[in-house]
Amino acid sequence: MRISTNMMQQLGINSILQQQSDLSKTQNQLATGKQVLVASDNPVAASQMLSLQHTIDTTNQYQSNITSATNRLNFEEGVLQNTTNILQQVRTLAIAGNNATQTNQTRGYIASQIRQQLAQILSQANSTDDTGSYVFSGSKGNVQPFSVNGSGAYVYNGDQMQRFIQTGPSTQVADSDPGSSVFQMIRNGNGTFSVQPSSSNTGSAVVTTTSLVGNYTPSLPNGYTINFIQALPTDPITYQVTDSSGNPLKDTSGTVIPPQTYTSGQTISFAGAQLTVTGTPANGDTVAVKSSQNQDLFTTVNQLASALETQVYSPTQQAQLNNSVNAALTNLDQAMSSINTVEASVGTRLNAISSQQSINSDQVLHTTSVLSSIQDLDYASAVSKLNMQTTGLQAALQAYLRVQGLSLFSLLK
Repeated sequence: MRISTNMMQQLGINSILQQQSDLSKTQNQLATGKQVLVASDNPVAASQMLSLQHTIDTTNQYQSNITSATNRLNFEEGVLQNTTNILQQVRTLAIAGNNATQTNQTRGYIASQIRQQLAQILSQANSTDDTGSYVFSGSKGNVQPFSVNGSGAYVYNGDQMQRFIQTGPSTQVADSDPGSSVFQMIRNGNGTFSVQPSSSNTGSAVVTTTSLVGNYTPSLPNGYTINFIQALPTDPITYQVTDSSGNPLKDTSGTVIPPQTYTSGQTISFAGAQLTVTGTPANGDTVAVKSSQNQDLFTTVNQLASALETQVYSPTQQAQLNNSVNAALTNLDQAMSSINTVEASVGTRLNAISSQQSINSDQVLHTTSVLSSIQDLDYASAVSKLNMQTTGLQAALQAYLRVQGLSLFSLLK
């Protein structure tokens, strides 16, 4: 095969260029610390690197979501704790206002304090997080959750949705609770039934406690009624319980239960309900016992303040006040229990988030380690390679110069 002078020169140049290319690649590897600079360097490794980097980026986004959800849930937890503290203060004021030593004037002062506490509760329910989003509006973060309409009723303006945040490949967590479930869906009474003495009662009977004995059997739609009977002042006071249709209750054998003798402080039991009545009821006085219904927290506190603002001038009015305050105290206990349940749910979610955060951190650490083993450069090997390539380039340059100097004319001198 005939090798021309031009061909020899081109081969030399190609060799130098290849050496320079290899040297440049090694220099770039040393500068970046990466052994795979472009996909063509190692297609399989490049594909693995892309997949691993995607996993790291996605997991880091989960971590960012967790930080946001943690901040929001911590804020909600603080609001719930503040609300519980306010309710404890309201309860203390209610007990003080229920004392017979109070006057109409002092009860008015107490009612004023309770209304101030009510304003604070409403403010807590309308709290916004650090982004300016309302915490208890459900998915309507830009809508104030609670407002008071023209008739004085407390209205919920949000929805029933919860915002769910992705915290892992297959895990989500609710970072808030709708205000309706926190402040509105609270069962009145003891959570199973409520006691409502008639506002037209003329005696001094007061319902002091309620409880359950076994399973409560409701009588719908109007519940049960305890009717107090004393036809003549000299007659003993008796009572009879009727169902929602006005029929006297029957025993297990189907026999109508006759009126029972009333004794102040005794326990009255029927259909799984149990309540204690003190004082002296008048003939025709009634106490309704109905299945518990949802009552919002604001209404409970407002009713308590209104009861304490009512003027008292007689034993009958004192009994009505005591019944109203006792009912409010029971409703407050239900409200605090309901809020504590929501707070426990928030704590459970925070614990779950914390666990997922640790899992994500381990995932990022492991994936980063695998990625590093694929893409990171072995500096010792690369430096040695750089030296060899430098020597090779120098040799190629010298060889090219020697070959370039060869010429037939130089031999004819």
